[in-house]
Amino acid sequence: MQAPSVGGVMLPRGNGDTIRLSRGASLTDFAEKIGANPASLVAVMMNLGEMVTATQSVSDETLQLLGGEMNYTVQIVSPEEEDRELLESFDIEFGENEGGEEMLVARPPVVTVMGHVDHGKTRLLDAIRKTNVVAGEAGGITQHIGAYQVATEVNDEERKITFIDTPGHEAFTAMRARGAKSTDIAILVVAANDGVMPQTIEALNHAKAADVPIVVAVNKIDVEGADPTKVRGQLTEFGLVAEEYGGDTMFVDISAKQGLNIDKLLEAVVLTADAALDLRANAEQDAQGIAIEAHLDRGRGAVATVLVQRGTLRVGDTMVAGDAYGRVRAMLDDKGQNVDEAGPSTPVLVLGLTNVPGAGDNFLVVDEDRTARQIAEKRAARERNAAFAKRTRRVSLEDLDKVLKAGEIQQLNLIIKGDASGSVEALESSLLQLDVGEEVDIRVLHRGVGAVTESDINLASGSDAIVIGFNVRAEGRATQMAEREGVDVRYYSVIYQAIEEIEAALKGMLKPEYEEVELGTAEIREIFRSSKLGNIAGVLIRSGEVKRNTKARLIRDGKVIAEELNIVGLRRFKDDVTEIREGFEGGINLGNFNDIKVDDVIATYEMREKPRG
Repeated sequence: MQAPSVGGVMLPRGNGDTIRLSRGASLTDFAEKIGANPASLVAVMMNLGEMVTATQSVSDETLQLLGGEMNYTVQIVSPEEEDRELLESFDIEFGENEGGEEMLVARPPVVTVMGHVDHGKTRLLDAIRKTNVVAGEAGGITQHIGAYQVATEVNDEERKITFIDTPGHEAFTAMRARGAKSTDIAILVVAANDGVMPQTIEALNHAKAADVPIVVAVNKIDVEGADPTKVRGQLTEFGLVAEEYGGDTMFVDISAKQGLNIDKLLEAVVLTADAALDLRANAEQDAQGIAIEAHLDRGRGAVATVLVQRGTLRVGDTMVAGDAYGRVRAMLDDKGQNVDEAGPSTPVLVLGLTNVPGAGDNFLVVDEDRTARQIAEKRAARERNAAFAKRTRRVSLEDLDKVLKAGEIQQLNLIIKGDASGSVEALESSLLQLDVGEEVDIRVLHRGVGAVTESDINLASGSDAIVIGFNVRAEGRATQMAEREGVDVRYYSVIYQAIEEIEAALKGMLKPEYEEVELGTAEIREIFRSSKLGNIAGVLIRSGEVKRNTKARLIRDGKVIAEELNIVGLRRFKDDVTEIREGFEGGINLGNFNDIKVDDVIATYEMREKPRG
């Protein structure tokens, strides 16, 4: 069965067949799947009112629209599926333990600490780690993530626990969501004096969505007004029933500040892991896992904190992490000591990658450098296409003319540089979710890890972009160059401040809306004739104040007689004045308008810009 011809070209029409396409696919990719000429699909899109080139990455919606027109079901392959198919093409299985049951050995649980801001997450991690990390943090907020391992004794046996140090605010939900794949157990911190708060519920829902067991740490039991029983009651409403109430959730009352019951909390984590999870992995296979955090170190190049999930990572291994690859030059543990190998559930700092991977990217060890490079390049190309499709504003033929007119759609271009990939990713995600209406669009032209460079300033200069430096500064001559080119570079150390300022900038780009504000009313008591100025109203100011050069309307017997009048002149006795206040008398000249009578009311007003809510 043939579809109607477009421009004389007959197109193959499907019978509801399913076509699988990756994110950011082009019309050329679609054409290859159905054996058609890409140019004919461009013509189909034009008939549908959309201008798309054959090689342009297009959005999922555009592919679905085209599929519906051609009677094909378009299935967009998820990033996880894409990655699995890519690795299968290299005969690599990711996410599976190789070998049989006999190859599996016990591994430590991986724990994430969650909860409401100011409920003591960072102080708890501090108490567990026995080092002060709070003091060095801007606003007491964990700005980027790392990981470390601690040991505790349970039933006279030493057991290890790995902690992922995640940022706790909702601005980092995207990063937390990616990090959840690596988490076995969540510790939910609730302050005994505050009880359940909005972010407590958000963290709880996030842990439930990730399907991980929860241990509740009731913190601040030493504070006045602490009520641990109330916390247990509140959390029962959300499905977390304490063991002492017949449920299966372990609650531990602690004081992170005083170090009370920290050992009991660690024991609860181990017992929950033993009861609810089968934590085993093959330590003999090639290492696989997840990149928790990464940044650019001036002396050591790209540095990534990785969590080994299965296998053993060794110095000298060739690894791929997201779109970065390289040979492991050195590994450091959470105490900064050099290590030669890292087994399952062990976090290590890896040196030797070509560039900085993203937070949450998976990593794997491969046999050859060439394989690693090919996988990294294909991942990078795939992400680039998906990003292009996401950033492309769909323009239909009907509104093309409107869009091209300057000022119809305004765009705020941003370049984001940060100290760590997780922070940059979280900041970008938060900014792209800002919504101030359809008139203004936000676009991230470039994001990266490291200092603000001259090339960033060049890009910003050529595209009228604002540069955001998050926990980084400009290096070399970049500062002077920014001043010379007039590029706006903003520096932040707390993420909410950046979000608030950019939102304010976006609202500033919106066309102003004005509202009428009444200034004052004047009642005409007498009329003076002037050969030079016309009629002058002798008035008593009834309310507010009357100002010169403002708008006015004339009201007679409750009806508006004239609009859009101007207060041209204003006098008190023989003096020209700029304003007359309530209760005072004066003279008003309405310019060329002379139709005034005694008892008329002159109401003055001005148009003020409405603040955007």
